Amino acid sequence: MPRRTNFPGGIKGPLTYSGSATATAGAATLNAVSGKVTSEAVTTAQNAIYTLTLTNSKIAADSIVLASVGNGTNTQGTPTITRITPAAGSVVILVSNLHASAQALNGTIVVSFLVIAAE
Repeated sequence: MPRRTNFPGGIKGPLTYSGSATATAGAATLNAVSGKVTSEAVTTAQNAIYTLTLTNSKIAADSIVLASVGNGTNTQGTPTITRITPAAGSVVILVSNLHASAQALNGTIVVSFLVIAAE
């Protein structure tokens, strides 16, 4: 049974996985309060940035958006979320490759997110 959780902004209920999408050219659409976005195959170099723009009707400019990143098919580099910028109907998530040597990303990454309405 999902754990019941109370969030700011009056969201109450079980915290469950809401959906998934696949990005094309750094853009995806998923109208859900939580989910996972799989990137296209990326080759982001060391200290470079991959920009993911997620269109999502659940996001307001004052929303709190939490995100994490993991490997899909990627086996190199160190993908790290470095900035999350919500706007009305979208969020821009920057993923930097912070690997210590010149190792580029070499496949897909998966960005998971949760939208919390601001009070």
